[in-house]
Amino acid sequence: MPEGDTVWNTARVLDRALAGRRLTGSDFRVPQLATTDLTGATVHGCVSRGKHLLLRLTSPPAESPAGDRDGAWTLHSHLRMDGAWRAYAPGERWTGRPAHLIRVVLRTADAVAVGYHLHEVALVPTAEEDALVGHLGPDLLGPDWDAAEAVRRLAAGPTVPVGEALLDQRNLAGVGNLYKCELLFLRGVSPWTPVGEVPDLPGLVGLAQRLLAANRGRWTQSSTGSLRRGETSYVYGRRAQPCRRCGTAVRKRDLGNRVTYWCPTCQPERSGGTQIDTIG
Repeated sequence: MPEGDTVWNTARVLDRALAGRRLTGSDFRVPQLATTDLTGATVHGCVSRGKHLLLRLTSPPAESPAGDRDGAWTLHSHLRMDGAWRAYAPGERWTGRPAHLIRVVLRTADAVAVGYHLHEVALVPTAEEDALVGHLGPDLLGPDWDAAEAVRRLAAGPTVPVGEALLDQRNLAGVGNLYKCELLFLRGVSPWTPVGEVPDLPGLVGLAQRLLAANRGRWTQSSTGSLRRGETSYVYGRRAQPCRRCGTAVRKRDLGNRVTYWCPTCQPERSGGTQIDTIG
C-alpha cells in the first residue's frame, strides 16, 4: 500500500536515480503539463512529505518554465492507492505497469524515471510548495516530526472516530488504511471510538511513528514482525480469519469512505480492550 513508508522509499529511489544529474528529456502525459519541457534542468533531490512526493530541480533562467528568474521548481505527485514510480537504466524495458498508465517520464544520461498512474501532478516554484503540502500535519517519517503536535491536532476533534482521525493527513501525515487498522488493533482500540475517549493518545501516536519507521527501507509492510506472505498483518485484509491473538473472526466494515478491519474481542466498541503495544 502506498502509505508513508512506501512514499518515503519511492523518494529514495528517485533521489538515487536522478539527484545531481541533468535531465536530457522529459515527457508529461497529463493535460496541464503536456507542453512542458524540463530538458536541461538539474535535479537536486526528491523528498517525501506524508504521502506526497516533491522532486526539486533547477532550470537555467532562459529555459525555466514561465520564464521564472529563480529557476527553482518542484515537481509534485501523489501516489494515492495505485500510483508508482520506477527507475530504469537507459534502454531497459519498462515493466512497471501498462504503457497507457504512464504519466511522467524523466530522462538523464544514466537513468530513466517513469511515473505510473500518478495523481495531482503539478509543477510549482519551490518557494510555493506549501500551497500543496502546507496543510499536512507532522510527517511521521520527516525531519519535522512532532509527536506532541500530532496529539494536539488529533485531540482537537474529540468526537471524531479515531479510525477517521488517523487517516486525516492534517493531523499526522503518513498513516493510511493498512496502518490505521493495525495500529488500533495493537492498541486494543475500536476504530469507532471517539478520539476524546481513546486511552493514552500519545501512546497511539508514538506507536504509529515506530511502526512506519520499522518498515522504512523495505517494500514489504509488516506489523507482526514477519515478512512471510500471509503473516504480515494482524487484522488488515483478514476478514473472517481468526484473530492471531484470541481466535475471534476478524470483521470488516466501512468507516467513513474506507474499509476497516478489526477484532471485536480485542477491540470492543467500549473501553476495556487489551493493548498489545508491539510491532513484532
